[in-house]
Amino acid sequence: MVAWRSIFPLIFVAALIVFEEWVSIPSCEVVPSNHPEDVSVEDSEDLKVMMVANLLLLGSEAGYMNLYFRDSYMAKFFRKSFDRLKPDMLVVLGDVSAKGSELTSHKWFSVLQQFQRMVGPFLSLPLHIVLGDRDIGECRHVSSKLINRISSSLPGLDSAGCGSFEVSNISFFSLNTVALLCGNNGLRFGVEKAIERESVDLQTHIVGTNEATNDSNRFHVHENFGSFHWRENAVSSGSGPVLLLHFPLHPTTNNSCMDASALKRTVSPLERWSLRTFYNQKQAGMGPYELLQALPQNATEYIIHALKPRIVFSAHTHRFCDHIHRDGTREVTVPAMTWNARDDPGFIVATFGRNKAVTISQCSLARESHVIMAYVSVLVLLLTTTLITSNSHLLNSRR
Repeated sequence: MVAWRSIFPLIFVAALIVFEEWVSIPSCEVVPSNHPEDVSVEDSEDLKVMMVANLLLLGSEAGYMNLYFRDSYMAKFFRKSFDRLKPDMLVVLGDVSAKGSELTSHKWFSVLQQFQRMVGPFLSLPLHIVLGDRDIGECRHVSSKLINRISSSLPGLDSAGCGSFEVSNISFFSLNTVALLCGNNGLRFGVEKAIERESVDLQTHIVGTNEATNDSNRFHVHENFGSFHWRENAVSSGSGPVLLLHFPLHPTTNNSCMDASALKRTVSPLERWSLRTFYNQKQAGMGPYELLQALPQNATEYIIHALKPRIVFSAHTHRFCDHIHRDGTREVTVPAMTWNARDDPGFIVATFGRNKAVTISQCSLARESHVIMAYVSVLVLLLTTTLITSNSHLLNSRR
C-alpha cells in the first residue's frame, strides 16, 4: 500500500501529460450547406485552408498567464491541427495583436515573433494575414504611415492594406475593411481603388478584354449609396474571388448571427471592453461602432456588386456563423481562436473543390475553464495524496 502511495504523484503527472496531449486535439465537424454545389466530397487536388481570427497577441507585454499557459496551449492547438488536418494554407482574418496600433515598431516585432512561435509548422505553408481593427486602431489614429508600417511586415499586403493572390488556381482577395469605416479619407479611397482594380481584372478574365476595358470608363453613383462608385458589372454572381474580411458584411434582417443575446452569453472581459464606442463618430462619418455591428449596407452592396465573390470569410464577432445573403452570396464568420476572447475558441477549415464547391468544417478547441479545472483537480489530488502519505509515515514512526 505504501509503495502505491509513493508512486501516486508519478501517476498523476503522467495522467496530466496524457490529458494535455488529448485536450489539445481540435474537434471538427462538417457544416451543412444550403448551396447544392457545396458537396463534401474530398479530392486529392482540393485546396484545404485553415482560417483563424482574433488571436489578440500581446508580444513583450504578455503576462505569465498568457506566455506560459494560454500561448503554450495555442501552440499545441496549432501543431495538432497541422498534424491532424494537413491544411495547404493558413489565413488569419485580423486582430493578430490585441493593441497593435498602440505598439512601437519594436513591440510590434515582438508580436510577430510571438505569432511565429505559436503557429510553428504553419510557417512552411502559404500564409495571409488580414488587417483588423485591433491591429491598426481607431479611425482617428489610422494613417497611411501606420498602414504602411504594419502592411510591410505582413505577407502580400499593399500600401492600402489589401491583398490579391492565387493558390492552386483559387483566387483570393483581402480588404482593409477598417478603412472603409473611416469616412472620406485617402485610406478609404485607396481601398476602393483596390476593389476597382480587382473588379476590372475579374471582368477582363471572364467577360473579355474589350468589354471590361469599356466598362472601366463607366462610373455610376447611386444616390442611396453615398460616395461609393458603381461600375457596370456583367460578371455572374459567385464568379469572383474568395473574399477575406475582418468585419462582417452588413447582415440581413433574418440573420440569426447578429443575435445579441446569444453573443452576450459567451462574452468575455476583453469582449466587454470592445463593446464600448470604438470609432470616433465625427471622424468616421457614421454612428457609434460596436462589436455587434458590421460593414454598412452601402459598402456591403458595393463590394458584392464589384467583386461577385465566390464566398466571403469574415471575423471580428468572435463567434461562428454561416449565412446566405439575399443575392446568394455565402458568408462564413470565423470564431476567435484565443482564450483571451472566449472560453470556447475555435476556427474553420475551408476545402475548395475544382467544381466551385466549398466545404466548411467548424473546429472547436478545449474550454479554458475545463483545462483549469483539470489542473486544479490534479493539484488537489496530489496535495491530498501527499498529506495521506505524510500522515501514514508519521503514524508508522510513532509505532
